[in-house]
Amino acid sequence: QVQLVESGGGLVQAGGSLRLSCVASGRTFSNYAMGWFRQAPGKERAVVAAISRSGDNTYYDDSAKSRFTISRDNAKNTVYLQMNSLKPEDTAVYYCAANRLYDGGTVLLQKYDYNYWGQGTQVTVSS
Repeated sequence: QVQLVESGGGLVQAGGSLRLSCVASGRTFSNYAMGWFRQAPGKERAVVAAISRSGDNTYYDDSAKSRFTISRDNAKNTVYLQMNSLKPEDTAVYYCAANRLYDGGTVLLQKYDYNYWGQGTQVTVSS
């Protein structure tokens, strides 16, 4: 069992930046592939970015490419999502997710691939 706690959400103007953090506890963090998802009202939860156990491989949704950066610090049991040039359409609840993998280089892209979820943090971007 692993517990995930997100932080860093808030209200920001369009063009601004936020950095989300997700701290994991309960198991060896480096054994887990991690992902950031978001869910806007009336929409499905969808992947924004994902990172392998080692941190060597990453994935970004088209909407996040060139604006968002996912990273992890295995020594701090933390995964980050740096979000720049935010747009009103980025408004959503952002969730951190984790799943244990044996392969260090695999990136998980689907919500069904993940077994553990945080409680979410609200990001609101005003125009």
